[in-house]
Amino acid sequence: MRVGLLSHLLSFAPGYRRAGVSRYIEALVRHLPRSATDLDLVVFTNLGAYRAFPDRPMERVTWSVSRLPTGRPPVRILWEQLVAPAVTRARHVDLLHGPVNVVPLAGPRPLVVTVHDLAFLRYPQHYPVYKQRYLAALTRRSVRRADRVIAVSAQTRDDVIEFCGVGPDKVMVVPNGVDGTLQPVRDPDALQAFRVAHGLPEAFLLYLGTLQPRKNVEGLLHAYARAKDDLSMPLVIAGARGWRESGIFRLVRELALVEQVRFTGYVSPEELPLWYSAATVFVYPSLYEGFGLPVLEAMACGTPVITSSTSSLPEVAGRAAVLVDPRDTDALARAMRELVGSPELRAALSRAGRERARAFTWERTAEATIRVYRCVGECSDEKRITFERRG
Repeated sequence: MRVGLLSHLLSFAPGYRRAGVSRYIEALVRHLPRSATDLDLVVFTNLGAYRAFPDRPMERVTWSVSRLPTGRPPVRILWEQLVAPAVTRARHVDLLHGPVNVVPLAGPRPLVVTVHDLAFLRYPQHYPVYKQRYLAALTRRSVRRADRVIAVSAQTRDDVIEFCGVGPDKVMVVPNGVDGTLQPVRDPDALQAFRVAHGLPEAFLLYLGTLQPRKNVEGLLHAYARAKDDLSMPLVIAGARGWRESGIFRLVRELALVEQVRFTGYVSPEELPLWYSAATVFVYPSLYEGFGLPVLEAMACGTPVITSSTSSLPEVAGRAAVLVDPRDTDALARAMRELVGSPELRAALSRAGRERARAFTWERTAEATIRVYRCVGECSDEKRITFERRG
């Protein structure tokens, strides 16, 4: 089976594009060929991503590299819709997988598309108009054209069925995984050196994620302002700027939190275990997530987690985190006070989180993705046989 993977959203440059979907694509490139000896993977990407890909897999992987600057969204969109069909034929691909919401709307089939979330349909007001309209139009049409849809959570599956008007049998849940490097850092000297290098205190609250409206960082700031006198530790907000984030910095000034809140900017994947392990508590009160990878990463590192009781986050956290209504500022403030004030509860959540995270691996993601590919292949064979018999 020869599978093409649309990988022009791969990015290894510092910034929000390096997080989330880029790491999902990277995980598929690494793990799909290892999970099926009869699978040949064709990775369609750009020259910059190809050159920057660390320890680039080559066994049963063919790299189809475009010299067009598809790191720029308009060029990438045109490549996916106008160039991909011809390149797919030329590479003799049996199946094409769009790993981020979109597949070519014309050209060869069968097609598989992964949908990570439909936040742009549930919360359109949180997106720039041009971005929201593009994502809404292309995702709906891609989902309807694809032979199978991979949803990264049951929440996303329900959203796809509701917003895209497709039948339940078409949408299959394949959860994300957590990288094996995400483990507790036990070395106290390494943690201390990390804190010194970044000017961090012994204890602090951590939020890590792209700064954008649905992440509810402003709600976190309001809750922290109410609880800070009892917490006696700063709030560190880590992550790259996304869009419409200027209100976050303004709110810090309005709430007189300039001395207590620190912004670190983008955090590289290599440093994630240190950030999570150094933190006292990880707080992630997002309004909506298709999956919520930072929650899983924090749990894998043994960091006690407070997160939202909404969208997909209870699926990921299970009973291994404190769940609160992200719109209830008082509840979020109480959760922070209780967890910071209880070493016993933090230790219990640390153990439960590590155990919970072990259920989510990229190997399992790859194996389940290959089962989707085989399902599509078998359905295509059945359709062809039926057509031949009728002919």
